[in-house]
Amino acid sequence: MQGSCRGLGQMQILIVEDEKKIAHALKKGLEAQEYSVTVAMTGEEAFFLATTERFDLLLLDILLPGRSGIEILKAFRERNVTVPVVVLTSKDSVEDRVMGLDAGADDYLVKPFAFPELLARIRALTRRARGGEEPQGLLKLEDLELNVQSHSVSRSGQKLNLTLREFDLLEYLLRHKGSVVSREMLSRDVWNEGARYTPLDNVIDVHIAHLRQKLDGPFGKKLLHTIRGVGFVLREEGA
Repeated sequence: MQGSCRGLGQMQILIVEDEKKIAHALKKGLEAQEYSVTVAMTGEEAFFLATTERFDLLLLDILLPGRSGIEILKAFRERNVTVPVVVLTSKDSVEDRVMGLDAGADDYLVKPFAFPELLARIRALTRRARGGEEPQGLLKLEDLELNVQSHSVSRSGQKLNLTLREFDLLEYLLRHKGSVVSREMLSRDVWNEGARYTPLDNVIDVHIAHLRQKLDGPFGKKLLHTIRGVGFVLREEGA
């Protein structure tokens, strides 16, 4: 695996490509655009990373050693890995494109492709994943609004009084709305405790319970859900 230094504010991209020259060129080009990039050379490595780490986008080659990109993509979706996926492949038939999209791809790009086109596809997918462009600093889900600049939260127009930690926790969940967030991710990115399970698990559960009480307690529709054995997700009830 090839990685790069990660920043919380950077968009995280996982490249799954076994051709070293292509992987290196993509990584170099994307890092020049200030993306944080990790490279996986096999489907198995990609599956492990995508199910244990947080990524905002996957660039997935179809022809991989071992399990194919299509098999890996299907496995992602069966595990409810909802990260946007762009399939990169030399196969350009209609049947191949349909196969990739049916397996759960969000977009399809045939090699060789122009790098500016790839960047445009990435921008479009990330806008779609975030529900379109929202006002700067304003995060929304249903009747819930969090204003990063004013450090305020409201639901159905009612102000929610959160602690600093609860605010940071809710902001992180909102930035990943619709995606399952693990305790490991929260420990690493919100508590800055590194990428391993620690006694913080109990602390996280307590904060989640307090946040849920304030966020969902007074309202009929639940937004904060626990996925047993996996983590937490902020989404519309029934979504």
